[in-house]
Amino acid sequence: MTLSQNSGRAISNSTLAPFVELRQSLVSRAADISPFVDQLMRFIRLFMAKLGIPKESEEEIEIAVLEALANAVIHGNGENPEKKVHVTCRCSMDGEVSIVVRDEGEGFDSRAVRDPTAAQGLLLTHGRGLHLMRTLMDEVSFEENGTVVRMRKRMKTPIG
Repeated sequence: MTLSQNSGRAISNSTLAPFVELRQSLVSRAADISPFVDQLMRFIRLFMAKLGIPKESEEEIEIAVLEALANAVIHGNGENPEKKVHVTCRCSMDGEVSIVVRDEGEGFDSRAVRDPTAAQGLLLTHGRGLHLMRTLMDEVSFEENGTVVRMRKRMKTPIG
């Protein structure tokens, strides 16, 4: 696992907000997802605690990140340990958490994924990850032929 941290100012909601950014990579092994998310969530929790953000938002982010990483490792990279998943997490002092997950796979068309809440998807044992990500985060977008997912969560801080 590689790690780097940056800090600076981000343009968010038409203002300049100070931010902290963490960049990490993990090898494409399903067993490495949970420990990786635990480490990432420690970083996010530190930020959220400083701003007094409710625990509910933390749990929503954690589930969305778990789903995004599982998709990248399992579907994107095919659990090939020669391939990596790259994650950037930016926490802005205005209460925004932005996460980018990039895999080294072939990509996919997110619009072609069935809605798991539709009648034909209700009994399936898989296929709910994208739906969960979209439900739990404020914004989710797929880029570069589906090899990059960008997720954003804006949280209300007690101050603002």
